[in-house]
Amino acid sequence: MVNLPEQARDLLREHGPTAPVWRRRVAILGGAVTIGLVALLFAHLADWAGERFTVLAMRWWWAPLIVTPLGYAAIAGITARLAPAARGSGIPQVMAATRDPDHAMSALVSARIVIVKLGLTIGTLLVGASTGREGPTVQVAASIMGYAHRIMAIPLRASVFIAGGAAGVAGAFNTPLAGVAFAIEELAAAYEQRMTLLVMTAVLIAGMTSLGLSGDYVYFGVMRQTLSVRETMLAAPCAGVLGGLMGAFFSRAVLVTGRTRWSPVAWLRARPMLFAGLLGAIVAIIGVATGLTWGTGYSAARAIITGADAPHWYGLAKLATTLATAVSGMPGGIFAPSLSVGAGVGDMLRWLFPTYPGGAIVLLGMVAYFTGVVRAPLTAVIIISETTASRGLMMPLLASALIADVVAQTVSKERLYHALSLSFLPPPAETDAEAESARHDPAETPRS
Repeated sequence: MVNLPEQARDLLREHGPTAPVWRRRVAILGGAVTIGLVALLFAHLADWAGERFTVLAMRWWWAPLIVTPLGYAAIAGITARLAPAARGSGIPQVMAATRDPDHAMSALVSARIVIVKLGLTIGTLLVGASTGREGPTVQVAASIMGYAHRIMAIPLRASVFIAGGAAGVAGAFNTPLAGVAFAIEELAAAYEQRMTLLVMTAVLIAGMTSLGLSGDYVYFGVMRQTLSVRETMLAAPCAGVLGGLMGAFFSRAVLVTGRTRWSPVAWLRARPMLFAGLLGAIVAIIGVATGLTWGTGYSAARAIITGADAPHWYGLAKLATTLATAVSGMPGGIFAPSLSVGAGVGDMLRWLFPTYPGGAIVLLGMVAYFTGVVRAPLTAVIIISETTASRGLMMPLLASALIADVVAQTVSKERLYHALSLSFLPPPAETDAEAESARHDPAETPRS
């Protein structure tokens, strides 16, 4: 009887409201709800910013020729000086953060970095950049989940950032299944069984939060068209090859531009404001000439899917503006623009198959190009399926995605996000043996 209070205290310590298991659950719940709310607010702000620029471009056709280059230069300069870790998509930063979670909370996914990321991504859309909000949402979401665990005094692991990033994808697209697939294929190099519950719970709660506030909307509209087996056998390989080649070209161009030592490009990279300004001028010229390549490309993609006529060169033009934006050093993602380019690729294919359901062919082009860029076929198929409610096209979409993945791998061996994440990792520390050798190496001794 004397030991009963002590046993009760032990049980309370292990299973009571202050126990680690309950604090972990509170962190997951609070983090996921916050991610859903932030993703929804960010989506509304991004849409507002894109609409403001569209109004400006329609009212004064020449305004983007001034606003866009200057905006690119200013935002790239602010990013380089204020928060270099806020540049680009945000997904490579989360991948790098999983290597050292504790250090990442003060660097790659710190509160300052993600606040700057949110503000500057809105700014890029205000100046007409061909960019998206989904990648930045992943970085912000990983930060939110990390802080939720810190507040509840739960040790940080890589799975925390993976769950946060996956919840960000679910909240950004309103696609919970895509969040899970993205966690498996992209964020986690080696997906561990113990991450399953954390990822699934975070994705489900974030998705329910977004769904409860925004309603059961479908990102690109409902697509009911299907393809027969014969049509799939002809169209899917064509889409896979074309989309895989174009997606791999984009991926390789981004990596080469960031690494090349060719003196003109290296000189411009050392001057980020000038480099971004010149790329912004390219985006402005193409945008003014076409009137179609501004922003995320969501409206253009949806119009193409629903059967609207679009110029056959739209996909190439949107690819060029997205590439220019991606290498400019400004914050912003490539998810939505890549889906829009993919719609343009699908539109190119429609003239090859004039008797086939046009919307279905467009979706094959979208999934193939997106796979060629990010090299995540499962994520691509689920995103397209969930954002268009095209469950009847799952097999044709998967066939195109798998073919595109094989084609892209032959062109570009490296996966885009994984290669970009290397730039956010600290340089390997010099070993003690190397340091001792350097101290005793006469060639390393400075001359007096």
